[in-house]
Amino acid sequence: MSEIIIDTYLCSGCETCVEMCPDVFRMDPVSEKAELLTTSPVITDEIYQAAAFCPEKCIEIIE
Repeated sequence: MSEIIIDTYLCSGCETCVEMCPDVFRMDPVSEKAELLTTSPVITDEIYQAAAFCPEKCIEIIE
């Protein structure tokens, strides 16, 4: 089973992942860091692209 891990320490809050996959990612209103909407979303090509386009490279997909 695949898993998405977001390193919130590295996250700059740029919202690139949210713009690319609003059904998977959102910004935490308190920390202003990216977080997942669900604990185990289906990994799609769009999620791989969001991880690739993350300027801080804080999104990791473990398969």
